[in-house]
Formats: sequence, structure tokens, C-alpha cells
Amino acid sequence: MPVFADSTKQNNKSLGTVDVVSSSDSESTNSYKFDSMNTATRLNLSSKETPQSISVVTNEQINDMAMESISDVVKSVVGLSSTTSDSERSSFSARGFDISNYQIDGVAVSWVGGYNTGETQQDLTIYDRVEVVRGANGLISGAGDPSAAINLVRKHANSKEFKGNITLQGGSWDKYKASLDVSTPLTKDGKVRARIAASYEDRESFEDYYKNKKTVLYGVIDADISDNTRVSLGTSYQDNNPKGSMWGGLPSKYSNGTKTNWDRSDTTAPKWSYWASKNKNYFANIEHYFENNIKLYAGYSRIDSSADLKLLYLYGNPDKTTGLGMGGSGYKGDFSRVQDNIDIYASIPFELGSLDHELLIGTMYNKQKFKAYSASKSVGSIGSFFDWDGNIQSPDFPKMNLVGDTVTKQLGTYLVGRFSLSDNLKLIAGTRLTNWEKEDRLKDFTYDHDNVVTPYAGLIYNINEDFSTYVSYTDIFKPQDNQDSSGNYLDPIEGKSYEVGIKGEFFDDKLNASFAIFRIEQDKLAQTDPSGALIPGTTTVASVAAEGTTSKGFEVELNGEITDNWNLSVGYSQFQAKDANDNEVNSNHPRKTFKLFTKYKIDKLSLAGGLNWQRQTNLNGIYQEAYSTVDLMAKYQFNKNLSAQLNIDNLFDKKYYSNVGFYSQVAYGTPRSALVTLKYSF
Repeated sequence: MPVFADSTKQNNKSLGTVDVVSSSDSESTNSYKFDSMNTATRLNLSSKETPQSISVVTNEQINDMAMESISDVVKSVVGLSSTTSDSERSSFSARGFDISNYQIDGVAVSWVGGYNTGETQQDLTIYDRVEVVRGANGLISGAGDPSAAINLVRKHANSKEFKGNITLQGGSWDKYKASLDVSTPLTKDGKVRARIAASYEDRESFEDYYKNKKTVLYGVIDADISDNTRVSLGTSYQDNNPKGSMWGGLPSKYSNGTKTNWDRSDTTAPKWSYWASKNKNYFANIEHYFENNIKLYAGYSRIDSSADLKLLYLYGNPDKTTGLGMGGSGYKGDFSRVQDNIDIYASIPFELGSLDHELLIGTMYNKQKFKAYSASKSVGSIGSFFDWDGNIQSPDFPKMNLVGDTVTKQLGTYLVGRFSLSDNLKLIAGTRLTNWEKEDRLKDFTYDHDNVVTPYAGLIYNINEDFSTYVSYTDIFKPQDNQDSSGNYLDPIEGKSYEVGIKGEFFDDKLNASFAIFRIEQDKLAQTDPSGALIPGTTTVASVAAEGTTSKGFEVELNGEITDNWNLSVGYSQFQAKDANDNEVNSNHPRKTFKLFTKYKIDKLSLAGGLNWQRQTNLNGIYQEAYSTVDLMAKYQFNKNLSAQLNIDNLFDKKYYSNVGFYSQVAYGTPRSALVTLKYSF
């Protein structure tokens, strides 16, 4: 059964004139393009100045596409893909590898998808935009994958005037949501400001018996305590309370080996199941500008996550005629995860040889405490799955036992610089020194990796005012929780990542264009043991290290405004990922994807449409053929305050798998759905 496994443009103002409330949000741009980001290197750089593939999902895109979660964002970003394990768990990938690098306001955080405590279900109500860097992000993340880094950038209290909006939504499967977002000055001069965002959602699902109530609260105070110093204090809270939660997927085959074809509303969940989670986040930071625009930043955050769950896993393959042959096992769990993050850096711009340069030095510390308690109980045969109605009695669970107790620490110190070799040639070079440690208190075992060096180098040449070309290199290092058939942890993933590309800005710098070719050479990547051997003392299939894994491909993207009335986001990606024996790795990740969303505004009416296409995927002999989905949006602005919007997703009601082969099961993607949004701004 499936077990639970563990920015703004550079400020060039002099002292005394630093405007610490200058626009650093995307919601004021009304565009699909954002000018700069620092997720890749911590240096505030435009797309043309960044020697890696980057994307920014702006507030305008989030609203136009009615995005609510990280999954929605991933589905819209070129080169990224999403798979759904069950009703509460999603995983993301890029360039053939899982995405494990996440940031909040540029601070690396750790989320574990197996022991899900709701992190990847973050509601976008509190975020201004989402920044994505494809490829290795070791300079900032330290330990990580060469896939991508996803940075959630919070909304802040940037307004010196009272303003806000109220949003009401209603949609398919009895979905109702209300949101409030208010900003206000707390002092007459606007130097102390506050912002509050909140939402409440009550919905059901296309899957039988499922319903969820979600509450989101967010508050932040931004204060200019001097002309050169800003302080931010804030907190957020999210409560997910689903019922009828599904654990795992539906059987992919009947007992005779033929393929199943379930209704998308079918589920293996009993009515009593649930997977509740709570996330609390506290943060504080301060930034100060010294003489000559030297900037010092210090921040602290704490993330407190927990989950309470009671589930049922159905296993086996039913008889095609009778539906008999499936059994069930109940699971009860209580998970908790607390993360403390410290982030300190100094940015030092300077002039040398009549050219501008910048040096940045920083340190990051992350400590994560995790505990998991669980109990399981077999329910035996469930009878005919064809008669499944979710009314099976909940098992009488024994007392929960401690099954996970770990403390993970990571300390990284990094130095990176942007050096102007000439007016048109820039070098971005740096390195990071990482100390990583994980203590497994249950097994009384600690393993660590000290003084791991992660270099970063990128060279950018400005061809002219519109185009730049670049080449970049970085190392890859990631400890693995995977164990072999003897119970030993695998060695860390090691490898090298190369990228070369060209970028452009058009239509008065309102439209970004990029083309990138990449190659990732990676060794010791965990793959399922082909012998099917289990980790001793568990029901988890063991792993082996795959030597010589290589991923190579290319990506092309256009993002921004073609005219003042026409926004566009479009991209295509393609890659191959094979091991030393020329076998495909992670074949459930789509090798080719195309994503398009475009909006045109005609006076008060905005019309938009989107197309997502992906190539065939497969795992464990289960295939999903290539498919595409179409989305539509129409919005009417009645006046400066009131608007109405209609979103239709999966217009042609395409039936497809959102996951194939997860424990030889399948999960279906969302059918056609509609959402109506009324928004009043003040």
C-alpha cells in the first residue's frame, strides 16, 4: 500500500532617498510580465540578466485563470507538470525530476509530499505572485533537485491609502468561496501600513462523498522606521478540513489483466475518512540601506504544520464480472512538522573600472522537527467493488505508535557576484558551502554531509537592446531518504547541470521571450528496485541508485503584453531522461508539453482562452495517451469597482488520468467545470 515517506529592480537611489515602499508587487502591473526576480541567485535581475530559465506567474494571471493552489500554477508554467496521487496529495516535476525545492519570499523551506501536512495545498489568497526557476537552484536551496524551484511571494502592505476588494465565487460541485483583501495605513504619513487577507471555501467534488471546508487568514504590517529601514511582521493560517478523503487511486486493471474504465466520480474513499491539516506561519524581517546603497537583510520565519487523518486503502484487482477480489486496510495518523528558518544577507554594489558590479554574501539556516504517529487495521474483503457506496464501517484502530521522529538541519553560506566584464558582458559567479544533518531519533541514527561545495557560474552577453544570450553551470547535491534492500540509506545524488539560451524583450520591454537548451548529468538517483525487494521491516519497495542518468532537452516561452489590451503566456518544452542503460527514468513525467493562455481586452469586456497539451506517459505498464484540454474565460468590468468573471475549465470534458501507475493505480483529472466570480474593489 502507499506508505508515507518521509523583488524589485535594483535600487540605485542614494542614502536618504530610498523609497522602501516602491512597487515590488505584480498586482499593480495588470500584466503577465514582471520586471525582476531574485529566486535564482538572490540578486535582483531581469529575465535577460538571469542565466537560467525563469517564469513568473503574476497576480493578473492568477486572477484571470482563477488559480487557487500551487497545482494550478504548475499546470500553467512551461516545463512543469503535476500528478495527483489522491484527493489530498499532488507532486510536481520538471525536466524529468521531482520538484523538492520550495521557497516563501525567497527563503528555502522543506515540504514532504508523503507525510502530507497540507503544505502543497497552499491557497494563493495570500500571495502576490509565484516565481519559478527551472534547473538546479543549489546556490540558494543548497540540497535539492535539478528540476525547478518554486518561490511563493507574499502580498505586502505597500499602499499608503485605504483600499481593498471583496470576492464571491460559486461553481461546479457546490463550490462557494468568499475572500477579503484590505490594505490600510496605520499612521497619517503612511509609514506604517497593514494588510489583511482572508478567505473561506466550502465545496464538494466530482469524486463521490468528498467535501472540504478551507479557511485562510493572513495579516502583515510593513513599517518604514526610517528613510532607509523597513520592517515587516506577519502571520498566516490555513485550515483544510476535508471529508471523504481518498487514499491512493482506483484499480488500473481487472483481475484478468484488462484495462478498467471507471466513472470519474468513482472513489475508494469511505464516507468516514478525512485528512485534515493546519498550517501556521510566522515571519519577521528587516532591511536597511547604508551608504552607497549597501543593503543588509535579516529575516526569521517559523512554519508549524500538522495533519490528523483517518483513511482506507483499497488494494487488489476486481473481477471484471463480479467486482470481487479487493480488500482494504485502514490507517490512522497524526503528523506534525515545525520549521525554523533564518536568512541573513548583505548586498554590496560597487564601481570598478567605470563599470557597475554587485557582491552578495549570505547565510541560511533551516531546522525541521518532524513527528508521525500512526496505526493500521485490516478490514478484509470489501465485497464487490461495483457495489461500493462508502458505507463500510470504520475499523477499531489500536493505539497509535510513533513511526517517525526526525530532526533535519541545513546551514548554508554563500557568496555570489554580478561582475561587468564589459558594457555588454556580465559574469554571475558564486559558491555555497553547505552542512546538512538528519537525526533519526526513532532509529537512533544520524547521517550528515559537511562542507559540501556548490558552485554557480553564468555568463550573459547583451547582443543588443533586445537580445541577450547566456550559458550557465551548477553542481547538484541532494541527500536521499531512500533505502536499499539492506536498509541502508543511498548516497546523495550528485551531478552537473548545464544550460545555454537566448532571451529577448519586445514591445517596449513588455514581452519576454526565451529559448533554452539544457543537459543534466546525474548519478546515484534513487529508482525502484527492479527485483521488488522490500526495505527490511516495512512494506515499502526498496530503491537502488541509478548511475549515469542524463536529462536533456529544450524550452521556449513567450510571456507578457503584445499590446496594452493583449496579454500572452505560451511555452513548449521537450526532454529525454535516461539512465546509463538507455532506459527511461520517471516515465510518468510527460516528455513534451505545450501550454497557452491569452487574454484580449475590448473596452469593458475581456476574453481569454487556454490550451494545455502533453505527450503520452506511462508507469508499471499503465499508459495515458497524449491529450489536451481547453479553458475559457470571460470578464466584464461594469465600472471601476465591480466586475464579473466566468471561467470554464476542460471545456470539451476530456477524460484523462492525472496520475498513472502509482502503486499500479490511476487517478482521473477534473471534468469540465465552471466558476463565476464577482469582485468589488474599493
